[in-house]
Amino acid sequence: MKVAIAGAGSVGTAIAKDLRENGHDVMLIERDPDLVARIRSDLDITWVVADACEVASLDAAGLATVDVVVAATGDDEDNLVVSLLAKQEFAVPRVVARVNHPKNQWLFTATWGVDVSVSTPQLLTALVEEAVSVGSLVRLLQFEHGNAHLVEVTLAEDSPAAGVSLADLQVPRNATVVAVVREDHLIVPRGDTVLEVGDEVLALVTADAEADVQRLLVGR
Repeated sequence: MKVAIAGAGSVGTAIAKDLRENGHDVMLIERDPDLVARIRSDLDITWVVADACEVASLDAAGLATVDVVVAATGDDEDNLVVSLLAKQEFAVPRVVARVNHPKNQWLFTATWGVDVSVSTPQLLTALVEEAVSVGSLVRLLQFEHGNAHLVEVTLAEDSPAAGVSLADLQVPRNATVVAVVREDHLIVPRGDTVLEVGDEVLALVTADAEADVQRLLVGR
């Protein structure tokens, strides 16, 4: 997979490093030549010294050939511009954008070319809730601009799903259980998987199926 990342700050370089180690073709676009000169020897990737908010710079970098663009600068306005150009000018299949300030979250939608937005405060909130909540449905990630979510439920003793197989649970059509974590071990769910009290159940759900999934796993 070919990935272009805008912004060589701590977030952008960390993403680039992880993707490169996972075998992906990574290009990092940064407009500060001094910053690039200091850190380029630490990352064996393609470096482009350019302004990612300029169409000509993105065209010269070959943005039309990438599979994913990650707008990872520390400025929300820049991230929105990069996302919009990537989607509308270069038809990049997937655009992921970093949200620096939660108050700007509402802007990061398809209107600005964003397929997935990532807000650190929201992620931290979800992780805190996931860690302490038993018998509650917690949203971990959102997809399709909020129309779908990855949710987690730790089954309480009164969960109607405890002791029931996934086949008998009758999960709604627009939802699927993607993983079950039991005593720190991952279980790949199948129809005959029987859920137990204390299981962490992760499911992908659409907005219209979330209430049904909550009813099945939580019961209220």
